[in-house]
Amino acid sequence: MQLDVKIVGGTIVDGTGKERFTGDIGIKDGRITAIGNVPDNASRTIDAKGAIVTPGYVDVHTHYDGQISWDQDLAPSVNHGTTTAIMGNCGVGFAPARKADRSKLIDLMEGVEDIPGAALAEGINWQWESFPEYMDALDAMPHTIDFGAQVPHDALRVFVMGERAIKQEPATPEDIKQMKALLREAMQAGAAGFTTGRSDVHRSASGNWTPASEASNEELTELASVFAELKYGVVQAVSDFDMERTNENFDREFDVIEKFAQAAGGRPCSLSLNQRDFWPDLWKRIISKAEAASARGINFRFQVAPRGIGVNLGLQCTFHPFMGKPSYKALTHLPLADRVKAMQDPEVKKRILAEPNDKLAGDGTPVPPLADKLLAAIDQVAFKLFELGDQPDYEQPVQNSLGAQAKGRGIAPLDLIYDTMLKNEGRALIYFPIYNYTEFSYDNVLTMMEHPLAIPGLSDGGAHVGTVCDASFPTYLLSYWTRDRSRGKRIALERAVQMLTHDTATHMGYSDRGILAVGKKADINVINYNDLKLKAPRMVKDLPAGGQRLLQEVSGYVATLVSGVPVIENDKLTGAKPGKLVRTSRLN
Repeated sequence: MQLDVKIVGGTIVDGTGKERFTGDIGIKDGRITAIGNVPDNASRTIDAKGAIVTPGYVDVHTHYDGQISWDQDLAPSVNHGTTTAIMGNCGVGFAPARKADRSKLIDLMEGVEDIPGAALAEGINWQWESFPEYMDALDAMPHTIDFGAQVPHDALRVFVMGERAIKQEPATPEDIKQMKALLREAMQAGAAGFTTGRSDVHRSASGNWTPASEASNEELTELASVFAELKYGVVQAVSDFDMERTNENFDREFDVIEKFAQAAGGRPCSLSLNQRDFWPDLWKRIISKAEAASARGINFRFQVAPRGIGVNLGLQCTFHPFMGKPSYKALTHLPLADRVKAMQDPEVKKRILAEPNDKLAGDGTPVPPLADKLLAAIDQVAFKLFELGDQPDYEQPVQNSLGAQAKGRGIAPLDLIYDTMLKNEGRALIYFPIYNYTEFSYDNVLTMMEHPLAIPGLSDGGAHVGTVCDASFPTYLLSYWTRDRSRGKRIALERAVQMLTHDTATHMGYSDRGILAVGKKADINVINYNDLKLKAPRMVKDLPAGGQRLLQEVSGYVATLVSGVPVIENDKLTGAKPGKLVRTSRLN
């Protein structure tokens, strides 16, 4: 047989969790044809000696719903070994969408996911109204990697209810009937699942609560029941499980989610799981409840992150500690270099530090009340602020924090934060792990990741572009947790690869990928494991309408193949566009 591609001499970590081994991989017509000793010639040979060879990663939690209609590459996910990205999470997205409602959905995505509204308004080509039309339009466009599209509750509700959805009015029986019909139509056309958002911190750019955040039990269970009929697809929910920290409210909210999951008839329901400072053991309560539900046959899964759920603070970012200071606000019109020069003036610094912050949150703004609370307690918050540096370290001890350093030097924390932000010509980043870092270690993160119901998730690729670049999660999980961590237990390489590939593909019902085996789709990473390294995030202006986003570069990806076609070579895009929409209905 004349192969299209042969990968030779690599250490194969096949995604099943079994021990690595050395061998070759043969590829023909986008599929793996042989593993081990592969004598056949190939049109192209990739030398993998000294490298590991893994399946491509399946990222179950991204927000490329708008970006995918103008961006063929889906960076930065493609740069971090992701070969299949799942969109439409947290109940937000851009289909189905009537023409009259487009601005509402942009306003919602800008507020909830921190994606510039101007970029969305200019970039989205809107070649659809219905969800099947959305999938057809995207599938007709070239892309580097594969993608799956979930039906977002907010867009579905707005499509059926219009302004009544924005006002969070209850859905009528007729509304629910229409939503079910549209959801069923989308699933039969190949949608990956259905998602809903019930977060207290999610607001539109106009300050409105998300349309589905208070959806009734009846509405949620009726929509989920579509999956019991179809026997494929997934459902996903995000909830704060009570910001007021009362057991009664937590139990009531979990009951809503449990009924939603149960109505899906055995299909997987994933929940976001992390540790929050305001209720440090809440994650354990969620696990306990889900375990009990699982024992009753409800198919719960936890989406967990491999590091803190946090933000980057800086003069180029969406948030930083001085954004509410009147004297700083007077400088915001200036280009970065001029702003930095002005802030270096001792009198300007003195004035900014002395001023109280104007209120940021409230009606008409997407900024959550948590922001004002954090700024009011900046002296305490500073003990969770860390200078990220050129070699980013996300698990630093408390003594490295800016708060501890300021205390040791006998200065106010805000003084040191100010000077730190001016480093690197005002491009320095301060890392703030809001969640998953209560005890200043990742031991609890490890417990979450090792739970049998857990899958890697929450990268938010394409979202929160002014504060995070967590599309690098797969690279971080592979490099830090299996090789670099020195502050506690590590994860075996074979298990980490299994988590990123087999576990996530299986969750989605993608039986054609996720492991390296004969007959499987040739989505493959060839990685210089010993030298795999993340670089510091940096801000770039490459979105439509001059919008900016954080990107985090990486070195170590010798090649990434999608359907046997290299899309990354030596950490650079090749220009190839073999990516396709994954239609779940055709895999089952």
